[in-house]
Amino acid sequence: MEGKEIETAYGIIGQMKIAEGKRDELISILAEGTRDMPGNLSYAISKDISDENAIWITEYWQNKEAHAASLQLESVQEAIGKGRPMIEGFGHRFEVAPVVGI
Repeated sequence: MEGKEIETAYGIIGQMKIAEGKRDELISILAEGTRDMPGNLSYAISKDISDENAIWITEYWQNKEAHAASLQLESVQEAIGKGRPMIEGFGHRFEVAPVVGI
């Protein structure tokens, strides 16, 4: 590790519970609304294999402030508005410190 600069970013890994039969529709809404977010290093939506009405979202940001700012973007606000009626709740949620530069 000597000589390499290691930077710590901000991340969230969370499970979202979705109304029956609405998972693919919500994934499309989220995928469209979360493009081109300043400060975003990675945003991945995954289908939960053991629950057909759940997804996992893994997002990595340059810092916590970039994540907070993303919630004010028009595209994100629109996705939240469209998707909210399909969301039944949230499961596990973890804040993490992804290490970049290794």
